[in-house]
Amino acid sequence: MRLITTVGAKTIQSLGAFGQFWIFTARTLRFVATGLPQLKTWRRVMPEFYEVGNRTLPVILITGVFVGLVLAVQSYDQLAAAGFEQQMGVLVNLTLVKELGPVLAGVMLAGRVGGALTAELGTMNVTEQLDALRVMGADPIRHLVVPRFLACLLLTPCLTVFCDLAGSLAGWFIAVQLKGVPSEPYWFHTRHAVEMWDLGVGFIKSLAFGGAIGLIACYKGFHCRQGAAGVGRACTESFVASFIVILAIDFFLATFLLGVYKAIWGFRPLIG
Repeated sequence: MRLITTVGAKTIQSLGAFGQFWIFTARTLRFVATGLPQLKTWRRVMPEFYEVGNRTLPVILITGVFVGLVLAVQSYDQLAAAGFEQQMGVLVNLTLVKELGPVLAGVMLAGRVGGALTAELGTMNVTEQLDALRVMGADPIRHLVVPRFLACLLLTPCLTVFCDLAGSLAGWFIAVQLKGVPSEPYWFHTRHAVEMWDLGVGFIKSLAFGGAIGLIACYKGFHCRQGAAGVGRACTESFVASFIVILAIDFFLATFLLGVYKAIWGFRPLIG
């Protein structure tokens, strides 16, 4: 009976937290809709642009470079054995643009920014600064969550572009400078294989990842337990939840967008 009671209590608690998260999301989106035309909203967003974008960019570039290097090194032998080494850029760049670029940018953002947002808001919650805002008649979601959410939402696609560029140039370096693949065919096949649709898929995924990271990080900060241990646990939960949600969103968006592409244009081989 104790086991059943514990499982039931945990289930009810999880369902309650799930409902609170969507209420929190609805309130945030409502304030976003009303605050977008207002100049004071963007004044609050600009400092968050610096924190989210500028401080995350070096990590994104380094990660993109090494991922591009790994993709090129691992794909060259297989493509060369089939006689497709000149189309190596197709595999490297399509993988970056549609799959790895948005996911990597989202994971790096969750680790670098998500934890920082959770810790910042969690500390404000523990020290009762959020309650002070409510007492003064200011909504903490409008003043604290909306700027951070917008910064994550709008800058994740930009960070994804930098990740894609860094990985693409790293793949070109391995293919052309180290493996002897001609540069012109490398870019020629890439230009004809990577379509606007592929760029749009990466853009949609990065928007979804950025919005999810911002919401999860802020929610965890607003609802963390008291004390330093509570803030630390909230940061860990924020990163874990963001990582799982990124993978889940990636799966569902990839399945949906692939179905849309096949319905409009049909199946297209990656190389050939």
